[in-house]
Amino acid sequence: MEKIGFIGLGNMGHPMAKNIEKAGFPLSVYNRTSEKARDFEGKSSVYTQIKDLVQNSDIIFTMLTNDNAVKAVYEEILPSDIQGKLFIDMSTISPEASKETAAALKIKEASFIDAPVAGSTQPAKEGTLIIMAGGEEKDLQRAMPYLLKMGKSVKHLGENGKGIAGKLSVNYFLSTIYQGLAETVLLAGKLGIERSDMLEIINESASGSGATKVKTPLLIADQYAPAFALELMLKDILLAKNAGADYPLSKALIQTYQNAHEKGFGQDDVIGIINYLKTIG
Repeated sequence: MEKIGFIGLGNMGHPMAKNIEKAGFPLSVYNRTSEKARDFEGKSSVYTQIKDLVQNSDIIFTMLTNDNAVKAVYEEILPSDIQGKLFIDMSTISPEASKETAAALKIKEASFIDAPVAGSTQPAKEGTLIIMAGGEEKDLQRAMPYLLKMGKSVKHLGENGKGIAGKLSVNYFLSTIYQGLAETVLLAGKLGIERSDMLEIINESASGSGATKVKTPLLIADQYAPAFALELMLKDILLAKNAGADYPLSKALIQTYQNAHEKGFGQDDVIGIINYLKTIG
């Protein structure tokens, strides 16, 4: 049985690593902030140095915040003897950073898959994420037993970088849904329609989706604790723009999410965009 390492125990990474642990696979974990790894002690190995985790793992997952975080972690990994190891980055970063990482690992005779996910903290806990993968088929098959403990499906989209391309496209679409949903709820309120009634109509009609349904409780409660933070959606929209999303709608989305972030709403859930929209209309 291969030994699994997991680097990055944030809001998404922690439950994903927990699902690997619960499945009984030999697991090692590392997080820059050590307290996030405490509840792995006793069942899994907790490391305080990335190089030690890598040395004692065959397949290493990374789940990090952005390009800079991924580059910093892999800069620590690359000097080690990593021949034959498989690295799976589940972060949402730029296609360029992902492909550069893959190329650097290949020089060291290690393999790489970019495998970002669709879903937020609850699907991460439930192991029902959708995983989009870029890399070689043989590497994906090696990773599949572990990926399927974190997600309900894995879609192979092609070579390195294609998993990231799929994720940026999905999140671009979600950004339009969330801004549109927030604007619709506000318009209905202006016209005297109760928020709960409007959301029921949306969710029971063709305009409803999993995305609208999962945000309905937050909108009704008017409480926006982050399952997926607005500032992360802004990061992904900007990545999508840099990758080629130069459309009329993308310009409006970037302006709205950027303004909301600057006004202090960045750490709210993404549907908390409604609070910014209230201030301008």
